[in-house]
Amino acid sequence: MKGSRLAFAIFLAPVAAWLFLLIVLPHVDLLLMSLRGKDELGERVWTLANYMNFFTEPVYWLTFVRTALYAVITTAITFCIAMPVSFYIAKVARPRVQGALMVLLLLPFWVSELVRVYGWMILLRESGVLNFFLMKLGLTQKPVEMLYTDAAMILGLVYTSMLFMVVPLVSVMDSLDDSLIEAAYDLGAGKWTIWRTIIIPHCKPGITSGAIVVFMLTLGNYLTPNLMGGKNSLWFTEQIYNQFIASFNWNQGSAFGFLLLALSSLIIWLGLKLSRQKLGEVAS
Repeated sequence: MKGSRLAFAIFLAPVAAWLFLLIVLPHVDLLLMSLRGKDELGERVWTLANYMNFFTEPVYWLTFVRTALYAVITTAITFCIAMPVSFYIAKVARPRVQGALMVLLLLPFWVSELVRVYGWMILLRESGVLNFFLMKLGLTQKPVEMLYTDAAMILGLVYTSMLFMVVPLVSVMDSLDDSLIEAAYDLGAGKWTIWRTIIIPHCKPGITSGAIVVFMLTLGNYLTPNLMGGKNSLWFTEQIYNQFIASFNWNQGSAFGFLLLALSSLIIWLGLKLSRQKLGEVAS
């Protein structure tokens, strides 16, 4: 008994050290930094002013609201695309083809996000591939401005998040008994009825877990909104970047980072309450 406990402790020690040194300790340091400021005499003091600036400056909280809204839209679009794709992989495709389809989904993620985003920029820019074919086919006389818009930004966010919605959906769909769908067909149920009453309720844990991951990744994304959204697409992570790098105000940037974590956690908690699920059930 003692030997098994010792072996478990030895196995757990590197993981605990990694979590403490690379996750807990830096976040504690940032938390303390977010609570520090300067008084009128320039001396360092403990204060909540860095957090209050978020609520007193409209540009900050409006940017967060806009970011959260677009993150919800991106999550919804990703779900609508991933649901039929996941069903085809899990229930329609033959077993030999399923592996190949999953590899095709994984393949774009073998390169960095920067390369994938630049690929979309090459396609969508005024001198890009899509505009070239549109002009060659006579569908337009001049290049169409598709890049540096909110639509292009959402397209890029959906593309970079798709895998994180498909994988949990395929996982839960694999456990769905095919006989339930066959019985529903035999009883005269239509396709939409089967999806509404059998498939979607069964996939609820996978939908919720995928939505949480996609929402958090989208909310904290910096590269895609900055490159594909252009100067007019305000994103809250850009505000954090500006505080750290442009203004060199690490205290304010740390406060914004923790506010992003707290507010996004609150949104996820509300989503779990509305869907009547528990985080433990979704994580399992």
